[in-house]
Amino acid sequence: MSDMVERTLTALPGLFLQNQLGGPATSRAPFSSRLGGLIRGVTALSSKHEEEKLIQQELSSLKVTVAAPMTTLKMMKECMVRLIYCEMLGYDASFGYIHAIKLAQQGNLLEKRVGYLAVSLFLHENHELLLLLVNTVVKDLQSTNLVEVCMALTVVSQIFPREMIPAVLPLIEDKLQHSKEIIRRKAVLALYKFYLIAPNQVQHIHTKFRKALCDRDVGVMAASLHIYLRMIKENPSGYKDLTGSFVTILKQVVGGKLPVDFNYHSVPAPWLQIQLLRILGLLGKDDRRTSELMYDVLDESLRRAELNHNVTYAILFECVHTIYSIYPKSELLEKAVKCIGKFVLSPKINLKYLGLKALTYVIQQDPSLALQHQITIIECLDHPDPIIKREVK
Repeated sequence: MSDMVERTLTALPGLFLQNQLGGPATSRAPFSSRLGGLIRGVTALSSKHEEEKLIQQELSSLKVTVAAPMTTLKMMKECMVRLIYCEMLGYDASFGYIHAIKLAQQGNLLEKRVGYLAVSLFLHENHELLLLLVNTVVKDLQSTNLVEVCMALTVVSQIFPREMIPAVLPLIEDKLQHSKEIIRRKAVLALYKFYLIAPNQVQHIHTKFRKALCDRDVGVMAASLHIYLRMIKENPSGYKDLTGSFVTILKQVVGGKLPVDFNYHSVPAPWLQIQLLRILGLLGKDDRRTSELMYDVLDESLRRAELNHNVTYAILFECVHTIYSIYPKSELLEKAVKCIGKFVLSPKINLKYLGLKALTYVIQQDPSLALQHQITIIECLDHPDPIIKREVK
């Protein structure tokens, strides 16, 4: 058995025995040996047929246990974890769906947590059983216990029936003003989910999205960017007035003003940079006045992006794409072309492909700027990788 599996089995008992404060386990749960034995048994099998036989036996045993009137909520939680594992392997455990909902409704914090997790994994947002969870979500959103509120917001941001959004929307709106940043962040993500499945139902709270963009917590601000990127794609002209805010945020990110928790391999918040660059590219397209606001920060992004990790190439590529998407500035275009050379000259196939892709943006804007890479392009015609050849042609 691999070291990874062994470490997983060792960690499982402690994981599911943590209390709501995240404290360490004090005793070994009965389920640990059952779940661990099941995982070991599946790992040791040599054929799919043997796995199916073992899982069907496990499901038959679980079906009897969850239906038994003497089964406690603690036992139900243990059964639910094993059902999740069986479903992860691709086997039908639909008999346990209703019991997952009951566990989320009736259990203590840890049992409720497992119930919500099982529901989010088992059901889709159009599943008929999901309606039975609405009242529980409403109750937990009104709870004074932060853990219950967090669990309710998490499940809402993952799966929730579209027709029941009005029942929870006012409660989630209120959570945007909550004193705890984790609640505000999860509320923003829940509203983003609502915007994806029913955009008309959240149109009236755009002013609250703007407050989230200026939130003192970086996580809340970052969560709001998901909504803005989506809305700006659909209607760039409606958010031109926010260009200054996005530019200011990007300056702070590039300047390393964010907490180090957001760094990745010493690169300041790379995914946040990429999202902001995409937003700026949409806002500045064919708009000289708006584009002038972002020239300096784009120049700074190109200058500060040191190539010490693959994620830096992702930032540079997005920055080049943005520069060639907005109203052009000759000095910035020339600097972007020089950055493309770091891609096309790379021995790595993926980076070379991105460089050629970026050159297509250059050619659409000003073909003469691509002449400095002409020899490299010609050499790519004989490249052994067919994807590189196709991109060049």
